[in-house]
Amino acid sequence: MAAYRRSNIEYDPRSGGFFTKKHKGRPPAQTTVFNEGSRSVEEKWKKSYASNTRSRFDTDILWSETSSQSRSRFVPYKKRDERPGYVKGKRFFDSHPARASNNNRGGGNETFFKVTVFNDKTYNETWLLNTLQKASSVPFTPLKFFSHGTQVHFFVNDPIAAEALKAASKTLKARDNIKIKVNDPPEPFHKSEMTDEDIEHFKNCMQKRFDRSQMAMDLKALCSDSDLVANHVDMILSRRCSMLTMLRIIEDNVPELLSLDLSNNKLFTLKDLHTIDVKAPKLKILNLSNNSIKREHELDKIRSLKLEELWLEGNPFCQAFPDKSLYISAIRDRFPKLLRLDGEELPPPISFDLETPTELPPCKGSYFENDEAKTLVLQFLQQYYTCYDGEDRQGLLNVYHDEACCSVTISPGPVRNKYKAWDYIKANRNLRTSKDLATRLNLLKHKRLNIVGFLNELPRTLHVFNSFVVDINVQTNSLLCFVVNGVFKEVAETSRISVRAFSRTFVALPDSDGGLLLVNDELFIRNARYDEVKSAFLNPAPTASSSPGHHDMVQAFILFSGMNSDWSQKCLQENDWDFDKAAQIFLNLKAEGKIPDVAFIKCPTP
Repeated sequence: MAAYRRSNIEYDPRSGGFFTKKHKGRPPAQTTVFNEGSRSVEEKWKKSYASNTRSRFDTDILWSETSSQSRSRFVPYKKRDERPGYVKGKRFFDSHPARASNNNRGGGNETFFKVTVFNDKTYNETWLLNTLQKASSVPFTPLKFFSHGTQVHFFVNDPIAAEALKAASKTLKARDNIKIKVNDPPEPFHKSEMTDEDIEHFKNCMQKRFDRSQMAMDLKALCSDSDLVANHVDMILSRRCSMLTMLRIIEDNVPELLSLDLSNNKLFTLKDLHTIDVKAPKLKILNLSNNSIKREHELDKIRSLKLEELWLEGNPFCQAFPDKSLYISAIRDRFPKLLRLDGEELPPPISFDLETPTELPPCKGSYFENDEAKTLVLQFLQQYYTCYDGEDRQGLLNVYHDEACCSVTISPGPVRNKYKAWDYIKANRNLRTSKDLATRLNLLKHKRLNIVGFLNELPRTLHVFNSFVVDINVQTNSLLCFVVNGVFKEVAETSRISVRAFSRTFVALPDSDGGLLLVNDELFIRNARYDEVKSAFLNPAPTASSSPGHHDMVQAFILFSGMNSDWSQKCLQENDWDFDKAAQIFLNLKAEGKIPDVAFIKCPTP
């Protein structure tokens, strides 16, 4: 019997016979594949499996194509799609039986089991398969037979045959020192999204677990919840879709939640829990015990919570602290208002007497070197912004020097009404966000023609002069540098009104006509605070019973919020004509998306 080392034989299920397999890139091994004595074994093999094999492989296109093409000579310099065994549009692993069954979702429901035979020496392939067949109580058809060292691998697509081979392993181990391992097919991937039906089942589950008297939600061990299991809902909070669904339900139904229990849910990260301070801002008690959190830094993702009680015991990272005091200190650094940790009262924190907080001094308003400079600058600003707020900014050509330069910068934070601020965003020369030197140079506008053309592309504006604060930084006989701070609103008819704050630095030279000629113009834009809008658009201190005062307040709130007059007046009335309170509530509701679009539809003027 010839020793079996690396398999040089392949079994063709269509013809029921074996043939010598060509090795690519090297001549075949000089071994005798069959002798006269082995022909009887081959004949028995053919008779035993011919009928069963033909019926099983009539639909196996990949196998039939690979088997027939493998007989041709391998030519290494051929094109890839002309080589034997290559199927255009298919990757190598698509022909792997186990993977093909998973990739072809639209095909049949065949399941492939990988069989691995362990032995301490090499065997003839025919003898080995015949031995396995005799030991198995169920006939099987080997697919994709190959070897690696002393291990032999093949696949079967019959679960009954796979179980029979598992059972035969004990007999073969004792008799021939052959061990058989059968790997189950890989499980399908879990769904990445929850269906509406799953979400409804989860809502019902949360409703049953909610204690309204304590405003507490008990979501521990959701995987073993009987209702979810009965409805085949895989609620695993370590998955992003499950965690976000839970937070969304809490936000929509119980935003006043005070206590949340997420213990025994196998959580290993808290990154998807970082928005819980917005979804449940009043949360005081959080139970994360008996999860799989391995790093204390995961707590940084929820440190914005103002927790009074926290449970963390049973997580791996808790064992990393050599001393309990270090553990308490690390947790308290993140949650300074914590009173209880893992059910135990914490000692009072060690604190130091702090200095009495002092308020910043009030703004002193504009600063001018002398009355002559004040008159010159204010007159220039009046003329400049009258032209700038007009329909055509071409009149600014006479204001800029031939070699002047100009740039625009917006704040690095989020921009309100970003879709309208695109003209500013694309021209943004903020050095914190623009790292490329070439981009920085391109965003710096040179020459007065380029500057005025660039300013014409910016949105139409209306500046509020009574909001201006002007400071003169440098004043000489040949140079004047001053900064203007204030508020303006965008007046584009196709969009909602946006109020923005600005800071603009001008460097000017004396002009021949006694005016100013700009050589440098830097414009910085940010979102306006509601107190800035209030002080800019609201007349001083109207009384609660004053109808003209109410009218002015409504007009100021229209400019601040962008809502129409009816909704602006309604918001102010519901808050007792308190502008600050109404503005804060408006910002909160707008951030939550609870203001209807009809509130921003402008009513036609009669």
